[in-house]
Amino acid sequence: MAFKIGDIEFRDNALFLAPMEDVTDPSFRYICKEFGADMMYTEFISSDGLVHNAQKSFDKMKIYDYERPIGIQIYGHIPDAMVEAAKFAEAQKPDLIDINFGCPVNKIAKRGAGSGMMRYPDKMVEIARRVVEAVKLPVTVKTRLGWDEKTVIISDLAEQLQDTGIKALTIHGRTRCQMYKGNANWSEIGKIKANPRIKIPIIGNGDIIDPISAKEAFNKYGVDAIMIGRATYGHPWIFKEIQHYLDTGKLLEPMQVKDKVELAKRHFCKSIEVKGERRGLLEMRRHLNCYFKSLPNFKDTRIKLVTENEPQKVLALLDYIATTWG
Repeated sequence: MAFKIGDIEFRDNALFLAPMEDVTDPSFRYICKEFGADMMYTEFISSDGLVHNAQKSFDKMKIYDYERPIGIQIYGHIPDAMVEAAKFAEAQKPDLIDINFGCPVNKIAKRGAGSGMMRYPDKMVEIARRVVEAVKLPVTVKTRLGWDEKTVIISDLAEQLQDTGIKALTIHGRTRCQMYKGNANWSEIGKIKANPRIKIPIIGNGDIIDPISAKEAFNKYGVDAIMIGRATYGHPWIFKEIQHYLDTGKLLEPMQVKDKVELAKRHFCKSIEVKGERRGLLEMRRHLNCYFKSLPNFKDTRIKLVTENEPQKVLALLDYIATTWG
């Protein structure tokens, strides 16, 4: 059934793009929106960076009306800095502010931010409460099950976070110590959704890799929305594939190489438009590498694709891919 986050209304079985550092930049979000992503987020932004006026952090808050609804995601471990960061984010007029309590990478978690907060649940709850009180926009949280298998605290934590006034909770079905290894534990996510005390929307995240896993997440675990992360790398049309399967019960035909090339060209041009020629080209390389990773005998062309420094030659290489493998 349809649901709301604050005043933002979402359709049944909504599909969210996970915020991912160095991936969900404006050009990638543009493409994902084209394929039907219902909700998107900026890359996560350091509260310390905003407080200390780091230009890179402010640049990440740039959003566009065609992306809406869109959230700005912030992370940090100091309550005062998180409050200030939330105010900076609110000034950019997103549709909501999301707090990252889920990032597992060492440089974030080991200093107590991201999923490092799972070791300090009282501080996590304090930060959520203070951010909710500091801004008028809806505040949401993304987190994990716990720090490790011995400290799976999400059942109690979900209720405590809800009581701070957050408007939705995204749960990645792994502990911090799992990183991205093993299988996401969707049973734990389902328990939170089934808890009669939980009234806010629950968004499930982890191991949604295709239309079949997406349908299972909705049908078996009852989540309000699913959030898709790593499976979008080089495959942003996954949103269209999932929606088609949910609507019809049939799988779409795989995208042809020539169509991937046209998509990569649009993505590439958007990257340059948003970031300028040099930066747009450099930061597009990770995406180009993913679009064609399954092609046979592609190594030499792949190396050229991710080392070429002239935009027109990159476009020519893409045309070559279409004629050679299409």
